[in-house]
Formats: sequence, structure tokens, C-alpha cells
Amino acid sequence: MKTAIITGSSGNLGRAVVKKFLNEGYKVIGTDMRMHPENAHENFEHVTVDLTNENDAENFINDVIRKNLSIDAAVLTVGGFAMGKISETKIDDIKKQFLLNFETAYNTARPIFLQMIKQNSGRIFMIGSRPGSDMKNSKGMIAYGITKSLIFRLAELMNEEAKGTNVITTVIAPSTIDTPENRKSMPGVDSSKWVKPENIAAIIYFYCSEPASVIREPVIKAYNNA
Repeated sequence: MKTAIITGSSGNLGRAVVKKFLNEGYKVIGTDMRMHPENAHENFEHVTVDLTNENDAENFINDVIRKNLSIDAAVLTVGGFAMGKISETKIDDIKKQFLLNFETAYNTARPIFLQMIKQNSGRIFMIGSRPGSDMKNSKGMIAYGITKSLIFRLAELMNEEAKGTNVITTVIAPSTIDTPENRKSMPGVDSSKWVKPENIAAIIYFYCSEPASVIREPVIKAYNNA
């Protein structure tokens, strides 16, 4: 049985990814502060871990490796969002977003990447964003855009180090994700133009499949019509 790690497994995107991988026969290890009832499944294991702590994150990954011997896929959905123009954004605001969006990803991706290099196979997915892909889209959300942009740079470096192996790091850059929270915060906006978590989950799974094995250095702009 293949093994997948899903961070932020109780979030809207996390739950969709967990469901997809479970349905495809994976064992899924999900991290979050608490387990969501929708994730209940015999092949789902919930772990509470502070991914902002490098040692805790590394110990968690090492424990997964010890129990399962390998990691086939990892989808890192943990992150945060904040609005703010330059006039409103202080360095502490950027540090908070850096912690949520970059450190959690790096603390988890690094030990997973090292294990996948050892086993010469694996797929890592990190969540970028449309603002992070181009600073022109980050107007009014400076701290968020800057820290999300680092996800793209990290993926580039990981793919460069992994050249010649079967280890691929993918960045998923969604526009607005269609969630109850986003619908509530943006009433009157046409949510049919947004991207559904289930569609992102299906894309992620496809990039783990054999037909996608020839793809390298992918950045997936899941914008729909937003």
C-alpha cells in the first residue's frame, strides 16, 4: 500500500485531498490540531504536530518512515493569509506569514525530500498562490504574497537538486478556492468561477500517477475563471 502525508488534513483542501487518496487505495497520514470526522477511515492516521517547530516536524517524518519504510506522496496544505498594503505591513506581519507559509512547508518538505531522494521516488506538492506567482497580484496582501512566492523558489531548488531522480516537487497555485468560508466572506461574488477543492485534489492525484511520470518541474495554475 502506498503512503501519503497530508498536512492541514482537516482544512477544506486537506479533506478533499485525504478523501481522494484514500479512495485510490493509499494509506494517509494527516496532520492537524484535531481530526475532522470526514477523515475517519481504516487507512487514515491522524497526527498532531507543530510544523512550525523544525525538530517536531522532522521527528514526525522520521516516525512515518520508521512505520511505513517509504513515503510516496506528500501534500503540504498548511498556510495562512493576511491582507495589508505596504503602509499597513510591518516586518512582524511578514514574519508571521513567513512562519505559516514557508517555515511549515520547509520543515516538512526537507525531511520528506531527503527520504524520497534515498528511495529514488516520490512526489511533493506545495501550495503556492496566484499572488505568490507574480507580485503584481500581491497588491494589498504584501506579507502573504512575499512569503508565498518563496514556495515557488523552494520548489525550483528542490527540482534542481533532484535532477536525474524520480523525485518531483510540484507547486499548486490556486485562485480563490470555493469554500464555505470564502463564500461567507465574499457575498455577491460569482463563486462558480472559483476552483473547487475536489478538482485540486484530482489534479494532485493525477500528477502522482504513471501517465504524469514524464512531467518535470511543474507549476499548476488552478485558476478556473477567477
